[in-house]
Amino acid sequence: MSYKIVVDSCGELPERCKKDPHFESVPLVLDIDGHSIVDDETFDQADFLKRVAASPNCPKSSCPSPERYLEAYSCDADNVYAVTLSSELSGSYNSAELGKKLYEEDEEEKGKKNIYVFNSRSASIGETLIALKIEECEKEGMDFPEVVKKVEAYIEEQHTYFVLESLEALRKNGRLSNLKAFVANALNIKPVMGSTPQGTICQLDQARGINRALKKMVDHVVQGVKNPAEKILAISHCNCPERAEMVKEELRKRIQVKDILVLDTAGVSSLYASDGGVIVVV
Repeated sequence: MSYKIVVDSCGELPERCKKDPHFESVPLVLDIDGHSIVDDETFDQADFLKRVAASPNCPKSSCPSPERYLEAYSCDADNVYAVTLSSELSGSYNSAELGKKLYEEDEEEKGKKNIYVFNSRSASIGETLIALKIEECEKEGMDFPEVVKKVEAYIEEQHTYFVLESLEALRKNGRLSNLKAFVANALNIKPVMGSTPQGTICQLDQARGINRALKKMVDHVVQGVKNPAEKILAISHCNCPERAEMVKEELRKRIQVKDILVLDTAGVSSLYASDGGVIVVV
């Protein structure tokens, strides 16, 4: 039985997956001061970060349409899985579900198949790891219901952590008051953030200076991980490879995981992480 994994573009795909016909990235669109940027292989991170720094406004993102998801589902694969940004953060999950309904309404013409939409309850490399887990299950020969059950259980155990260099994006999109952002920036306070089981964002800790905050994030990762030897850990960074490498080495000293994946943030993740942000998911 053939399969396909559709991931919205907030999930960074490793190079090998970009070339693999089993994977497809469905792009969101970013808007900054009326300038539209498609989050696909044409995304230019340096240009985007320059535009964000120069703008007083927060960039916005719009999710793929149900019709775009329908197009991705209309393929030769028998089993199709979609992985989206947390439904608490974006309309991408609802759009993917509507695309599924559109497909099912027209199944006689398009051919019957299994479609399931996973709400990652995460973002960025959280979605990537879920896509890789689906691939692993399919390669092991699991049937469709078994893959869904196994991957949903994996999502339940997954944790997302991140530290931002700048709070400007959170301030601009209304997630943080001007006063709190001003005080934090003035005192060089960097919050350590994480995901809740529902897929919302919460503050876990804070520290003065980015390096201390990254070390505190590592502490939270180490304390929170269960059965690390069975897990792939992923790190994504926005324009700060040295920081990502430092986090990787700190984690490697303290926990033994199956593998560590390091990727640059794509468009939507660059919007949320901002210049200098680091995300860890395990």
